[in-house]
This record gives sequence, C-alpha cells and structure tokens, in this order.
Amino acid sequence: MRLFLLTSLTMIAFAANSLLNRAALSGGHIGASEFASVRVLSGAIMLWLLMTLQSRTRPVLRRPDWRGVAGLVAYLVGFSYAYLHVDAGLGALVLFGGVQLTMFAGALAEGENPPAARWLGMAVSLAGLAYLVWPTETVALPPLSIGLMVIASVGWGVYSLAGRRVSDPLAATTTNFIYASPVVVLAGLALHPSPALSAPGIGLGVLSGAITSGLGYALWYRVLPSLGATKGAIAQLSAPVLALIGGALFLSEPLTTRAVLASVLVLGGIALGVVQFTARNKPGR
Repeated sequence: MRLFLLTSLTMIAFAANSLLNRAALSGGHIGASEFASVRVLSGAIMLWLLMTLQSRTRPVLRRPDWRGVAGLVAYLVGFSYAYLHVDAGLGALVLFGGVQLTMFAGALAEGENPPAARWLGMAVSLAGLAYLVWPTETVALPPLSIGLMVIASVGWGVYSLAGRRVSDPLAATTTNFIYASPVVVLAGLALHPSPALSAPGIGLGVLSGAITSGLGYALWYRVLPSLGATKGAIAQLSAPVLALIGGALFLSEPLTTRAVLASVLVLGGIALGVVQFTARNKPGR
C-alpha cells in the first residue's frame, strides 16, 4: 500500500508538470527556454537545500551518472518547447507513450523477461495512445511539437532507467539537476529565447521546478527500485490521464469522447500489467 501511495503521488506530480508548463506557455507568461531554465534552476536549488538540511553540513555531490543528466536535459528542453502548441493532456499521452517504449526496450536489452500480462498491458495502453493521436479531419496535430515530445519521452525514459539502482534518491536527483542546469540554460540561449517573462510565468516555473519536478523526481527515484523498468513504465501512463482531466478542469481544454475512450484503454492496460504483478507477488522487473 505504501508503494502504491508513493507511486500515485509521483504520478500526480508528473501530471502537474504538464499542466504548469502548458499554463505558463499558453498564457504567454513566459517563453519555453525561460521556463525550462527557471524550472531546472529552482529544482536544483530546492534539492540542494534539502540535502543541506538532511546532512546539516555542506552536502557533497556524488559522481554524476551522465546517462541520467543527458536524459534530463533532453526531457526538459523537448518538453518545454513541445508545449508551445500542444494541449497538456495530449502532450502527456505522447510523452509517456514514448517513455513506455523506451523503458521496455531498455529492460529487454538488459535481459529482463516481462510476464505476458505486462506485454498485453503495454499493447492495450499503446492502442489507447494510438487511437488518440491518429490523424482525423477534425484533429490537427502539430508535427514539430509531437516530435519534440518524442525526444522528451526518450530522454525521460533514459533518465528513469538510470534511476533503478540508485541507493540515495535525493543525492542522485540533486546531482542530475545541478549538472543539467548549465546545459539547459545554454540550450535555451541558443534556441532563440522569447522576450516574454512575467511574475506569473516565473512563479509557475519555480513551482514546477522546486515541487513537482525536484521533489517529484526524487520520489520517483525512490520508488523505481521497487517498481522496476517495465512496471514503472506502465505505471507512468496514469499521468497523462490525470493531465487530461486536469487540463479540462483548470485550463478549459476540451475533453472529447475520443480522449475519454483513449484514457479508458490506457488505464485498462495499466490494470492488466499491475494486476498480474500483484497476483504473483513477484519483485518488479
């Protein structure tokens, strides 16, 4: 039950990131590069302060896992720019669909053998995603934004795979954020930063960075060793469903019948994978 509650809290944080990013950019409060920079810097500061409070001395950074740092950079930059032209719920669905594929591929490359029900759960969830993003006459999907979100999804998948064997989640997350910060800021400067910058935009960026990213990602690294790669990948697909609901409630984004049906398929796929795991009571893979 504790693992379920911690995982659920993490998924809420992930969904909130989509809502905060979309709210900041769609409202014109801040540019994409500025949002990504504020987010990573505030996350690094928050995590450093927590490490300081925990150790009661000046904390010592651990040696960086460059896979995790590179994955975090790709995710933060791609994620911010993608949300310039895509709704929060749709963006989250594309993001975590790509994450699921990346994490399953990584698990298979390392010799893991997920049970049949987990494969079926992945297939059902991806069918839900495919149904949502399949082009129609009434739904126009911005290809550049979708492409950027795919890059972000691969980055987050790599970042998650790097966190499965972390012994100190807070120290690992702090190190990743601190080493990623200058790269994200420089990338933002190189990608034609927007002059849009306001107090609400900065506030949303700080909230996303310090709380739903910094604390949320540290919590994610804490639960990942218990979940494993494939179960963790499936669990994350609850985040886009939460983002769809949140987008409709807080950002007045349309919640179409298509989106509802896709969400049902996604949640059904998650249930298939998780129920198989619980019934057999085996360690996460």
